[in-house]
Amino acid sequence: MSRRDTVPTQQAGEYLVAAELARAGATCATFAGNVRHFDVIASGPAGYVPVQVKAKRSGDWQLNIEEFAEVTHTGDKQVIGPPKPEPIPGLVYVFVDIKSHGSDEFFIIDWPALRDRIIQAHRAWLAEHGGRRPKNPTSTHTTISVEELADCRSRWDLINDRLGHAA
Repeated sequence: MSRRDTVPTQQAGEYLVAAELARAGATCATFAGNVRHFDVIASGPAGYVPVQVKAKRSGDWQLNIEEFAEVTHTGDKQVIGPPKPEPIPGLVYVFVDIKSHGSDEFFIIDWPALRDRIIQAHRAWLAEHGGRRPKNPTSTHTTISVEELADCRSRWDLINDRLGHAA
C-alpha cells in the first residue's frame, strides 16, 4: 500500500479523535503528521494532552519496535534491549479502528503502558522464532491488534481526566 493510499485513513483517524475530544469539551488542534510524536493536542481546564493517533481500516496497527525499545542485532538475531523513555510527558495513543459511519472504535492507552505491551509481545514473538525474524532479520516492524488492546476500548477517561473534563 502506498503512502497516498494511507493518507485518507490517517486523516480520518485524526479528525475522528479530535471530534470525540471536542464533543467532551476539549479544544483540539490537529497537525496532519507534521509534529514528530503527536497528531492532536487537546486542551482543557486542567491542562493539555498530546495524542498520537494510529488509524486502520483492516488488519492490525503497524508500529516500529525501535520507537519503544533499544534494538540491536547479533548476527541475524534481533535483541530487544532496555525500554526507551517517554518521548513527550503525558503522551497518549489513540488507536482508531475505522468501520462504517458511526461505528468506529477507539482504543486509548498511555505511552508507558503501550511501550510495555509492545516490548513484551515483540519479545514473545521473537522467542517463538528463535530470536530471528523469519522474512527480514533486520526489520523492526511490529504490530498490535484489536484483541491486544481490548481492555483499552473507549478509555476516554485517560485523556478527559487529565484535561479536567468529566465526560
